[in-house]
Amino acid sequence: MPIDWIYGLVGGLLIGFAGVVLLLGNGRIMGASGIIGSLVDQTSGAATRERVAFVFALVLVPALLQIGSPVDTGTMQSTLLLVFAGICVGIGTRMANGCTSGHGVCGISRFSVRGVVATAIYIAAGVLTVLALRLIVGEL
Repeated sequence: MPIDWIYGLVGGLLIGFAGVVLLLGNGRIMGASGIIGSLVDQTSGAATRERVAFVFALVLVPALLQIGSPVDTGTMQSTLLLVFAGICVGIGTRMANGCTSGHGVCGISRFSVRGVVATAIYIAAGVLTVLALRLIVGEL
């Protein structure tokens, strides 16, 4: 039996735990796009150090876990497509006023209608994008 699903389960539990810690510890929602956005547009104010630490951990922890890991991360072969996808996700999260962590993890767990609707829309958009890229470009 493949154990790939265990990695997803553990990762999901860790993301959920991080959301709980931030909400109970600081009273703030763990929305990565909002945290990064406030650092970029310099509106984080007194929370700048906390937000920088969050972004640093967001990058560092997966990098450390990847060292010596037998898990295939499934990274795409096309760097250009990966960069384009990242830009599209960044634009989409700003348009939706949130991302998967804010709407999907924290929003749905708080029974937020806005979080449920946003999550349904970005999952549908992701499915359609993958189908289109597979049919048109043959990538993914």
